[in-house]
Amino acid sequence: MSAQAAAAAPVRRRGLVLRPGTWLTWAALTFFFVNLLGVIATVLVNSFGRSWFNHWLPSGWTRHWYGDAWNEFDLGRVLWTTVEVTFLVVALSLVLAVPASYALARRDFPGKRLLTTLFVLPILVPPIAYGIPLATVLYKFHLAGSITGVVLANLVPSIPFVVFTMTPFIEQIDPKIEAAARMCGASTWTVFTRILSPLLLPGMLAAGILVLVRTFGMFELTFLTSGPTSQTLIVVLFSAVNSAGIRSTQSVDAMAVLYTATMAVLLLVALRFVNPTQLVARQSD
Repeated sequence: MSAQAAAAAPVRRRGLVLRPGTWLTWAALTFFFVNLLGVIATVLVNSFGRSWFNHWLPSGWTRHWYGDAWNEFDLGRVLWTTVEVTFLVVALSLVLAVPASYALARRDFPGKRLLTTLFVLPILVPPIAYGIPLATVLYKFHLAGSITGVVLANLVPSIPFVVFTMTPFIEQIDPKIEAAARMCGASTWTVFTRILSPLLLPGMLAAGILVLVRTFGMFELTFLTSGPTSQTLIVVLFSAVNSAGIRSTQSVDAMAVLYTATMAVLLLVALRFVNPTQLVARQSD
């Protein structure tokens, strides 16, 4: 018993040493989440309140601020523009990036490392750093201010993102499967559509959902290249908060609630169908 007690003593002392750090960590996390929930709750409550000044809760409750925001900011058109831009970016990113991912995963060619580095830059560099010169070029060619310009700008970070998402999935597929199909007389198109596509579908789904979430929340590039008829929901929300004029805070908060709820749904869908470990998994030797 004395030997066991002597062995247990260092364990107890180690627990006492780590305990203050553990409490500080939990206290910091609790403080962060309480503040975050407080901000969200304040916006949510104000979007349903009639008036809210010097009391803990509004003087009354109403839902008409959502109708006011829908009509004042033309949210029907804005949401349609947001959906249009988002799905165009997702579709074009997959169409352009999947063949590029296949080339990077299966082929060795001069300049491959340089090309990979170029793909990394739009992901690592903040969008505002290259968004201003990119917007200048798009305005020069009369593409900015339209949905086309917004889509082109959002493709710059989205295509590299899909490339680095899809490349591990392609590397996990045994090249012998493709070789066997070619030996049986399958053409390149048949190999891609009948052999590779079913195997790549999980990766394409993961990349598409992540690009959808990223594009829906992309502010900098969309703000720099959008016009009056091509603004997405996040840009309209920013303009409503910062532009000149008098607007009811309840209507702005109602629009913020709509944006936050939509983003939350998209994130839940992404976490439901996308396993983050799959994005970096590679076939072991």
